[in-house]
Amino acid sequence: MSNESAELTGPDFGLGVPLDQLAEGQMVAGHAGGEAVLVVRRGSEFFAVGAHCTHYGAPLAEGLLVGDTVRCPWHHACFDLRTGDAVRAPALNGLARWATTQRNGLLLVQEKLPAPEAGRPRAGVSSRGDAPSSVIIVGAGAAGDAAADMLRREGYDGPITLVGADESAPYDRPNLSKDYLAGTASEEWIPLRAGPFYDEHGIELLLATRVTSIDSARRRVTLSDGSEREFGALLLATGASPVRLPDAQFGKSGVRYLRTLADSRALIQAAERGGQVVVLGSSFIGLEVAASLRARGLDVHIVAPEERPLERILGRELGDFVRGVHEEHGVVFHMGRAARGIEGRVVTLDNGERIGADLVVAGIGVRPNDELATQAGLAVDKGVVVNEFLETSSSGIFAAGDVARYPDPRSGERIRIEHWVVAQRMGQTAARNILGARERFDDVPFFWSRHYDDSISYMGHASKWDDIEVSGSLARRDATVTFRAGGKVLAAATVGRDRESLELEVALESAAPAGSAA
Repeated sequence: MSNESAELTGPDFGLGVPLDQLAEGQMVAGHAGGEAVLVVRRGSEFFAVGAHCTHYGAPLAEGLLVGDTVRCPWHHACFDLRTGDAVRAPALNGLARWATTQRNGLLLVQEKLPAPEAGRPRAGVSSRGDAPSSVIIVGAGAAGDAAADMLRREGYDGPITLVGADESAPYDRPNLSKDYLAGTASEEWIPLRAGPFYDEHGIELLLATRVTSIDSARRRVTLSDGSEREFGALLLATGASPVRLPDAQFGKSGVRYLRTLADSRALIQAAERGGQVVVLGSSFIGLEVAASLRARGLDVHIVAPEERPLERILGRELGDFVRGVHEEHGVVFHMGRAARGIEGRVVTLDNGERIGADLVVAGIGVRPNDELATQAGLAVDKGVVVNEFLETSSSGIFAAGDVARYPDPRSGERIRIEHWVVAQRMGQTAARNILGARERFDDVPFFWSRHYDDSISYMGHASKWDDIEVSGSLARRDATVTFRAGGKVLAAATVGRDRESLELEVALESAAPAGSAA
């Protein structure tokens, strides 16, 4: 969603700005013709593009210039200044562009340039020749949608079929536990694309449909209606599903989970009745649900077996910070505890404590949906195993998103990341590799988590560490937390330091791969 209604500020580039006020590498936000414009100087060249990220409307002037690209300060989308293209997720749409001219020592922003032609191939990636006869994408979430879009952006003109088990067209899943659930974002914001997008781009979108089997030898899939489809290349983007509490203990207790748009709608409907909610689990999804339901006025209790929330991922310091933020908003924690049972509107804990619950939500993690890959005989190990090009053990079959385990060049580990931006970027890379690019997926993992007015941005991957350094003050919402092992920076998280989070991302991108000389 863009920020088209933002108030126009800064210089009027239509009237001109003195050239000596535009330094090399400087980004200046202003306006021209009634629209917000960002002007950037690169040597003797000047670029004029839309001033706000097309994802959530962040001011790009507060972002980071990297070569001929600008990165968004909030969620690290990346745009090409020359073409306006959104070259890295989570932004899906490019930036508007304007022509510039120099006259009498002034830079003037003039007419708006036409949008680039959809589907034109990028330099260096051929969409012809060895391109597959057709592409089937299994899963219409972040990775699948991004892959379908990228195939067309790269100029692929063969048949694309996007198969989704969900009844809804691809949507903004992070919003389901954040603004949408909190009641501060309308459902109009949730779809990723405008209604006609898939038809206009020749993408066959099959909703409420599952692929029930894959025959890799015959290059066919079977759909839930019994029909078969041939494929030249296949992308598995089946995502993950919530870990569910044991049926024997909780099967009839009415515990709710959040993964789909339908789940979020059901939670909103239940929350409208008010009362008290018990959230089982202090995962990201559990905590975000807690924050959103608290914003709706419900009393919230969190029950989790850990000593502090998110400690395994973010460490002690950030775990305590997150807990403190929630407690400031009235959330009650029951850490080191587990639910023993639910009867009526009462949750009983393992120490005998009883908590009233008009609503119970479980957020205790997810599991990769790798059953289809297992059935097809692909290599599976806590997810679908892929190489650095995101190709599975079967040639021509790729995997991306929450379901894929890939080799991380920085940690030297094979990892599986369960976050939206990573899934989208994997889908984009997989699409280019389906077309023969042979492009390694080596993006630095990035995610964000929002709790009320506080956001945490996390770059890198640290499954374990031997040192955590906090720079700044978490209490003042101005801090960087760095995770190291053997003196090497593996990951970093920031609070209130958007620009620094981008700089840390760039530093991690240039870090030496695991096993190489320092």
